[in-house]
Amino acid sequence: MSEAYRPGSREDFDRLYRTAYPRVFRTLSAILADPQAAEDCAQDAFVQAFQAWSRWRPDGPAEAWIHRIAVNRAISYRRSARLRGVGELLRRLGRPAAATNPAEAATRPDLLTALRGIPPKLAAAIVLRHYHGYTNREIAAALGVSERTVGTRLRQAAELLRKSLEPAFSLEAAEAFPSDQQESYAKR
Repeated sequence: MSEAYRPGSREDFDRLYRTAYPRVFRTLSAILADPQAAEDCAQDAFVQAFQAWSRWRPDGPAEAWIHRIAVNRAISYRRSARLRGVGELLRRLGRPAAATNPAEAATRPDLLTALRGIPPKLAAAIVLRHYHGYTNREIAAALGVSERTVGTRLRQAAELLRKSLEPAFSLEAAEAFPSDQQESYAKR
């Protein structure tokens, strides 16, 4: 059985690094399926762990603690890689032509601030739908989720944005012919 680790001890952290790095790297390689990304994430995780080493509490194994940090780092990496993939997809496909210019509404400072205030997954769905004009199916393919998830994210994002934007602004389509009169075009 190995010696216990002491929080804040540089020598103990060096020993933890030598002992745990190969297993952490293999774990991240399996999660990310990319050795280069796994190495980057493992290094980031150990840097983060070293910065928090003096605060580590030995109520659990240090190897498990470093694994938790590394796995969280890999999840963040995959999330950002997916968003980078969306950007690449948009660059390849180009922006769809729209009858109106949604860029004017999408670049409003209050809307940009509101978009930054909601979770990135929700903001991505809103931007792909209302700024770029993609269908739920195209958004689902771009984000790697189901169409049902896209619909849920769009609904949640719209609710959050409505709360932070003035009531006059809406993500809903305007009526084609607004009228104050009760007109009926259907024959009875």
